[in-house]
Amino acid sequence: MKGYYQLRKTSSGRFHFTLNAGNHEPILSSQQYAEKRDAEGGIESTRANGTHEARYVRKLSAAGEPYFLLKAANGEIIGTSEMYGSEASRDNGIHSVVNHCTSTLVKDLTESA
Repeated sequence: MKGYYQLRKTSSGRFHFTLNAGNHEPILSSQQYAEKRDAEGGIESTRANGTHEARYVRKLSAAGEPYFLLKAANGEIIGTSEMYGSEASRDNGIHSVVNHCTSTLVKDLTESA
């Protein structure tokens, strides 16, 4: 099954998206945006940048948990992964984003918030 984006509106009226794998697990989460069109732009940026291995920054949390950031060509952070139990799992997460980021399916849930 192919991945997809979920676009949501927070209780404070801001917008946020996740990229979900085919198993419905979120693999990348965006920041919160003031405008829906900006969140939609973040999805487009994920599609454009997510296939470029060089745009991923591998990091460790303060607790030593591996995670990654996806950055645009201008260095801006597009999305952040969950915390992983190992560097190998984190690297698998990156490969999952690479494989699913070009999805054109967007589940717009902004009207249900």
